[in-house]
Amino acid sequence: MTDSDHERDAKPGERRAGLRLPRDGRIDSTAALLAAPYDYVRETCARFGSDLFEARLLLRRTTCMRGPEAAALFYDESRFKRHGATPEPVRATLLGKGGVQGLDDRTHQNRKAMFMSLMDTQRIAELAELVEREWLLDAEAWSMKREVGLYDVLHPMLMRSVCSWADVPLPAKDIGRRTRDIVPLFDRAAALGVGHLRARIGRLRSERWLASVIKDVRGGRLAPPPETALAVIAAHRDAAGRLLTPRIAAVELLNVLRPTVAVSVYIVFVAHALHSFPAVSPRGKGDEFADQFVQEVRRFYPFFPAVMAKARRNFSWKGMRFPKGRRVLLDLHATNRSSAWQDPDVFRPDRFEGDDGAPFKLIPQGGGDHYRHHRCPGEWITLALMKVAVRILTERIRYELPDQDLRIDRKRLPALPMSRFIIKNVAMS
Repeated sequence: MTDSDHERDAKPGERRAGLRLPRDGRIDSTAALLAAPYDYVRETCARFGSDLFEARLLLRRTTCMRGPEAAALFYDESRFKRHGATPEPVRATLLGKGGVQGLDDRTHQNRKAMFMSLMDTQRIAELAELVEREWLLDAEAWSMKREVGLYDVLHPMLMRSVCSWADVPLPAKDIGRRTRDIVPLFDRAAALGVGHLRARIGRLRSERWLASVIKDVRGGRLAPPPETALAVIAAHRDAAGRLLTPRIAAVELLNVLRPTVAVSVYIVFVAHALHSFPAVSPRGKGDEFADQFVQEVRRFYPFFPAVMAKARRNFSWKGMRFPKGRRVLLDLHATNRSSAWQDPDVFRPDRFEGDDGAPFKLIPQGGGDHYRHHRCPGEWITLALMKVAVRILTERIRYELPDQDLRIDRKRLPALPMSRFIIKNVAMS
């Protein structure tokens, strides 16, 4: 059978059998996925000897996938759509209802262009400079304490920085409560019980706050510079030429603030990698190796585990049938640690030397093209802030690590060291 036969569309009512996907035999595998969010798909694929299998998740038949080929299929927008694919609890906390992540086609292209207009090289450099300055100010205060938990102290610093960059008003007295509302959106989005409730409340409060800020801009009470995120989002018009509603504009403004504060997870992983793999430290090795180091951190460590889509229509791919409406889960971390990489479980930054930037191989923040697909538009911000972390942790401050549990808790979303990475005896270099 030729590749074209494998990949042809299935016509409605077509009876060709096709290949049968391996199937997780449990009545529902949601509990198994939640118990091992970064390992369930990878381990099940390994058990079946396949990069695709079928399972029931939240009582719905779902095709689970990993690997660059599967990623290329997943981002084929002629076959898959995002609207209605993400479970409601995640939309209600992490993503926000009506945000760019759940849009398709012309509506998605319009909204994505808004975000990409913010990703100017100079503007990203300005945010990195803000973060570095705020970090060093905070580090002075850390030096007065016996020890600090790195993950937690990064949140208000990143919040101050991104609000200043986006020109979102954030009085000093409000930093704590606004940060406490935003952190659960990524830190507790997949939690159960009280943790999930906190995330929902944080989402509600944050959207109300930012909707009022949007109204102030449109009412002339605030006049942010035109290149800032606040100005761009407040003035953005959809594909029909209409302003976004204040609530949707607030959702999208949160899609600038929340992911930037969430870079705290990657910064902790940078610190963890510097400690765990000293033989490949970027200290003194120049900017190019720093680039390779942060890319390997993103490949090696678990961040957000998976994304979802739904089949637009019936089709077949490599002899396997995808019926219209079938939900598909692409495992990002399993793709980053798949056999497509040489020695995938070894931390080796030099693998990115001369990297060609294959769009579906390294996908910790989504795959494909930034402008056309659902790849995270803030990926370049993440890279810039991780490089700031490398520079500060290797050149600008000195610190020690007390005894602690540095094992990565892979049952947690997001994954973190068990101890959240504690440092002590901080001093300026």
